[in-house]
Order: sequence, then structure tokens, then C-alpha cells
Amino acid sequence: MKIALMDSGIGLLPTAAAVRRLRPDADLVLSSDPDGMPWGPRTPADVTERALAVARAAAAHRPDALIVACNTASVHALPALRAELEPGIPVIGTVPAIKPAAAGGGSVAIWATPATTGSPYQRGLIRDFADGAAVTEVPCPGLADATQHADEEAIDRAIAAAAALTPRDVRAVVLGCTHYELLVERIRAAVQPHGLPPVVLHGSAEAVAAQALRRIGAQPAPAAAPTPGITVLLSGRESALPAAALAYPEGRLLDTVDAAR
Repeated sequence: MKIALMDSGIGLLPTAAAVRRLRPDADLVLSSDPDGMPWGPRTPADVTERALAVARAAAAHRPDALIVACNTASVHALPALRAELEPGIPVIGTVPAIKPAAAGGGSVAIWATPATTGSPYQRGLIRDFADGAAVTEVPCPGLADATQHADEEAIDRAIAAAAALTPRDVRAVVLGCTHYELLVERIRAAVQPHGLPPVVLHGSAEAVAAQALRRIGAQPAPAAAPTPGITVLLSGRESALPAAALAYPEGRLLDTVDAAR
């Protein structure tokens, strides 16, 4: 079994690690676009063009499914990706976990890129899935880019700025960019007011990984004897994981598997 994942950069790592935990025997294809990132400031047409190029590079490796592990690409390019690749390759998009966050009760904050914050797409998700919960949209300028480059100081500044915009009574934070799921503990520490109940962070990686397996009729499985393979594509070029990926546990997990091949 082979699962491909695509993103502008290393935001695909949390979902790739989730697939690895559910199916340790699965081969992975990690296709990203360091030459063209960030995708957030690009026009929808440009995002679609870049996403199609990244998807085609992954599709050449004949995966059983393609996970679009990128909120921006899921917003703008999912119809085009499905039109080109399905039914031969199922395409699974990423949607912010607004519904489960609202189901927990209390107020909700959505951390997302400035391009996504306030967008008709996100407002539509809030309307359809927030179930009347009070929702604050929090733009996080620079956070995805800082995460991509493992720039510790820039990450700290961007998290602090977003936390300052997050109401103190928020009980759940939706991570509306896949890059942010690499920073869960740092974000939780920034938004957890002293003496209040814990703030729950909601990412999409686990749910998206499970959905991909359901789409191809695969069940979670224990580790298999054969060592799975990992193919890394950087703007179509076969390569190793970017050095910045190793700053995060998810990247180190995948690098360990890759080194064992």
C-alpha cells in the first residue's frame, strides 16, 4: 500500500506521521513545493496550478490515495485535483476541525493564515459547523513560513501575536493550517491562561489520515515486518527530507524510517 501526501512545504508532516502510526507498513510519497511556497498569498488560479504540479509528481509514483495535507490547496484546488486524478487515485482534502471543536462547548478560536482568515470558505465552515458557538478568527501572519524554516524566534513572535488576539475565555483552538500542527505544545502553552480549564487544540491530521484509509478500504494495522519506503519530492525533484523537518518530532519519526531503508 502506498499513500501520497502533498503540501506547499513541511505542513504535510503531521498527517504523514498519522498515516505512519495507523499503517506502519505503508509506503509514503511526500510531495511539496519549496520552489513555490508560500501558497497562501498566491491567487486561487496560481495555487491550483502549483498544486496540480505537486500532485502530478506524486501521482507518477502510482499511490493508492493522495492526501491534500494543505488547507490552502484544499480551499482552492481540490475540485481540479479530483477532476484530474479521480477515480484512479482517490483525493482526500483537509478541512479545519471546526465541528469537533464546537461540540466540546464554550467559545472557539480558529488560527489560520491571513488569506484564510475571514475568507468566504472559512466563514461558510463556521456557519455550517460551529453549531452556534462563539467563534473568533485569529490571523497568524508569518507563522507557517517560520515553521517551514524552523525559525525559533519568528515562531515565538508569531505565536505570541496570535495568542494576544485569542480571547482568554476560549476553550478550543482550531489549527487551520497544517503547519501549525507541528507546534501544538507551544501553541497550547501560549493560549492556556493560568487557573482556567485546559484549552483543547484541534488539528486535522489524525482524522484526514483515517479518512484516507477508509477511502481505499484499508484498516489500521500493527507494524509489519517489511520496512516501508518514503519518497520525498521537492518541487518534483526526488530528495531527502528538508533539514528543517528534523526540527520536529514528526520529521524525525519519518527520517528514522527513511534511514532504515
